Amino acid sequence: MISGVLMISTIPVMIIVFCWLLKIEKTNIYQILGVIFSLLGVVFIITKANLSILLNLNFNKGDLWMVVAMFSWALYSALLRKKKFEISQLSLLQTIISAGLVFLLPAYLIELSLGYKANVDLPFILTLSYVVLFPGLASFILWIKGISIIGSNRSGIFLHLIPIFSTMMAIIIFKEKFMIYHLIGAILIITGIILSSKKSTNG
Repeated sequence: MISGVLMISTIPVMIIVFCWLLKIEKTNIYQILGVIFSLLGVVFIITKANLSILLNLNFNKGDLWMVVAMFSWALYSALLRKKKFEISQLSLLQTIISAGLVFLLPAYLIELSLGYKANVDLPFILTLSYVVLFPGLASFILWIKGISIIGSNRSGIFLHLIPIFSTMMAIIIFKEKFMIYHLIGAILIITGIILSSKKSTNG
């Protein structure tokens, strides 16, 4: 879990690198400092300010797929800013969804042939509806819109808000205690976001 969150947290760094390599956006010193600060904040929260947890992390084969997914998402986010094709955001999203269905269909058919079937009941329908409407559609539409407004570099760093929102939900739903490392991590993340939004004096 910790290794996965840490890897996801490097996506803003990858976005900046891709934007620089592909000459999509210019990167200023404030964006670099912002990513460093916010990344430190993420580390503070998920490791509970315990360095030994970070040093004793174990990575498995599944983490390799995480790396592939991270690279794909970072490259996708960077290329969104290029605007090579004049299509609407909804059309772009529909294209991505259709491509995903094509790639997932063989795996779904294999699972059916092996006897794995979903139990279509009320909890399944409610869960599926939530996943489709919010993480599946709304988040993608807002992500595409955000990049079109403020760019890939500045948008990427907002991914570091995930640990803050996760902490808030854990405190509200599971009654977890608010600790000092939560506060330090949140301050670092918010500082990083503010820095990344600052424009360079050199233009």
